[in-house]
Amino acid sequence: MMDATTQINVIVGCVDCLSLTLTNNNMTSVSCSANDLAPLLNDTAAARYLCSQLDYISKKVADTTYAVDNTFLLFSAYLVFAMQLGFAMLCAGSVRAKNTMNIMLTNVLDAAAGGLSYYLFGFAFAFGSPSNGFIGRHFFGLRDYPISASPNDDYSFFLYQWAFAIAAAGITSGSIAERTQFVAYLIYSSFLTGFVYPIVSHWFWSSDGWASASRTDGNVLFGSGVIDFAGSGVVHMVGGIAGLWGAFIEGPRIGRFDRSGRKVALRGHSASLVVLGSFLLWFGWYGFNPGSFITIAKGYGKQSYYGQWSAIGRTAVTTTLAGSTAALTTLFSKRLLVGHWNVIDVCNGLLGGFASITSGCAVVEPWAAIVCGFLSAWVLIGLNKLAAMLEYDDPLEAAQLHGGCGAWGVLFTGFFAKKQYVEEVYGVGRPYGAFMGGGGKLLSAQLIQILVVSGWVTATMAPLFYGLHKLKLLRISSEDETAGMDLTRHGGFAYAYHDDEDGSSKGPGFMIRRIEPTSATPSPPTAQQV
Repeated sequence: MMDATTQINVIVGCVDCLSLTLTNNNMTSVSCSANDLAPLLNDTAAARYLCSQLDYISKKVADTTYAVDNTFLLFSAYLVFAMQLGFAMLCAGSVRAKNTMNIMLTNVLDAAAGGLSYYLFGFAFAFGSPSNGFIGRHFFGLRDYPISASPNDDYSFFLYQWAFAIAAAGITSGSIAERTQFVAYLIYSSFLTGFVYPIVSHWFWSSDGWASASRTDGNVLFGSGVIDFAGSGVVHMVGGIAGLWGAFIEGPRIGRFDRSGRKVALRGHSASLVVLGSFLLWFGWYGFNPGSFITIAKGYGKQSYYGQWSAIGRTAVTTTLAGSTAALTTLFSKRLLVGHWNVIDVCNGLLGGFASITSGCAVVEPWAAIVCGFLSAWVLIGLNKLAAMLEYDDPLEAAQLHGGCGAWGVLFTGFFAKKQYVEEVYGVGRPYGAFMGGGGKLLSAQLIQILVVSGWVTATMAPLFYGLHKLKLLRISSEDETAGMDLTRHGGFAYAYHDDEDGSSKGPGFMIRRIEPTSATPSPPTAQQV
């Protein structure tokens, strides 16, 4: 018969085993058998009681872990959705005052139309498993969903992915701002979020996708798959290239280039809104990048204090460093090039750094994020120079910023992904960055992503915009463009500045008037004033 000390050691050993199993996120393997414990305790009743308590603890911890993971994912979804407000403020400040209501309405439309189209079709095309490598084929209208007790298969995951989809549509709206018909926004936004973007996200993020690094059947592209952790290619390249074709087919805004081809500055009306929008986007990016881990309560099997929560913190750090470096690089570079400290350029540089690091944020060292941000600033500056040479007009530099810097971010991951971090996120034995000693397999996969994303978006969005152009549904008339869409299409102004005294100006809006003295000549001071 066991003494009391031995029995206590057995119980402690069982609890320790349970704790270790739960820490490593392997809750399904936790089980307790009274028949196995009875000989050790020499008491069947005690063994049954102990097993019942351990099973109860296991279930409670499993429920708590699931709740923590879902809460983390939901909070991340809220942060990503808050980026829509950032896009709205950034776009509003970057256009002229006469088009403010129009661009704000398009941002609302991106979220609303994208919500329905992603619910009906988009999510099924992206994550409708089991499916083939090209397109999903289940969960249309969320039918038969959720399917398992995992944050990857619950409503929180749908909400998170919807927030990503409408972000891609929001990027495109900036490229075609100030000259696009409202119906065109409605058509392209639904098509992009319901079909074009979901197909790309299926290729690279679904467990069935032909190029996904998380593919479950072991048939991974080049043995690595494409590492696009939070979407430099999937989100930013898709939105940027779609915007590129929209702006190219529409042509530049009236007055953007003079007859000799020299660019004319059509400045946005509010730097304050641009800065506000940039900070909101920065804040939301902490849901965009760290939130892409989906779960937080997962150990990596090394030290008890080191797990996915640590990787999430590191991802937030790399995101911060890339954006900060890009902002400072843009600040001093533009000062040397044009002689000004321009806050608009700094904000665009900041966002370009974020777009670049989004692909490799989880698998690179913080020092590498600084390299990423530094080079992304020069990518943006160079592409803006090229756009001016080609007389390409993008009011928010969206194609250059998201498309160009996003492509650089995909390549950057192929160069700098660290072996330890790749194995923690994607599994042991995966190829990693070429500059980190991992060979060229991952870099080759990243190049494939750039090519196929560019080709797919071009093959789908360019014909759509061209068809709208031919049907005269794309661009507004020159008269409406000159007058501004707020007045001609939306019945008023977001705000109006009036200097006339007769109140003859039409249209609703916030009215600011000059304050004039009541008398033409100043009255002499009174004795008290003296």
